[in-house]
Amino acid sequence: MRALHTAATGMIAQELNVQVISNNIANMRTTGYKRQRAEFQDLLYEHVRRVGSQTSDQGNMLPAGVELGSGVKTVGTPRVMTQGPLSPTGKDFDVAIRGDGFFRILLPDGRTAYTRDGAFELDAQGRIVTNQGYVVQPGITVPPNASQITINAQGQVSVMLPGATNATQLGQIELSMFINKAGLQAIGDNLFIETAASGPPQNGTPGTEGFGTLEQGNLEQANVEAVTEISSLIAAQRAYEMNAKVINAADQMLSAAANIIK
Repeated sequence: MRALHTAATGMIAQELNVQVISNNIANMRTTGYKRQRAEFQDLLYEHVRRVGSQTSDQGNMLPAGVELGSGVKTVGTPRVMTQGPLSPTGKDFDVAIRGDGFFRILLPDGRTAYTRDGAFELDAQGRIVTNQGYVVQPGITVPPNASQITINAQGQVSVMLPGATNATQLGQIELSMFINKAGLQAIGDNLFIETAASGPPQNGTPGTEGFGTLEQGNLEQANVEAVTEISSLIAAQRAYEMNAKVINAADQMLSAAANIIK
């Protein structure tokens, strides 16, 4: 019976939907996390009576045909790249992006990754790195005797050195933008990498040409809203249950048909 297969595709789709929602909820406190949503499309149709087909020699046509759908399929789990709320931390090397853009990160294998997670630290060489020890690009090294570290809205990193009366600029943090941010591929550790779908990065200075600005002493929180996710979870659960009831009903109908034959 076709209904069994159709309902099964619905259960599989809602199972994936719950997986996406559960990942969003699990990352509610992940810095810079961008929520995902599951998107679905209907499967192919069997046209038992094709709409618009001729029904008589006088040219009469079917105003509505008979189309039997075969279920649903998952077409994507795109990320919603909206701004998350900023949370003050007071740490000198915590930096949040207000607006568009990603920090550039150099991976150990030489690739460049991108992140919205600005929870930076210093390594043993004084370089600004991520929590995983990956160097923030372009590499900036802070002298061990530096004090009053400042990262302004335009990404300029300045410090006070002993004996100096004015601040010394150490470097410039740059941001990268993409035509299709949802096309970036997540690789874990709050990192994304470029893909053919995202397009090449456009690098620039914070606060210019559409790039966001930086907020020192802040971190961007996940853009996950608990109420929205819970309501979506309940809807997915109910949809799963209804598909399960369809399978149960189809099974009862097949059982009744089998009993008639007996």
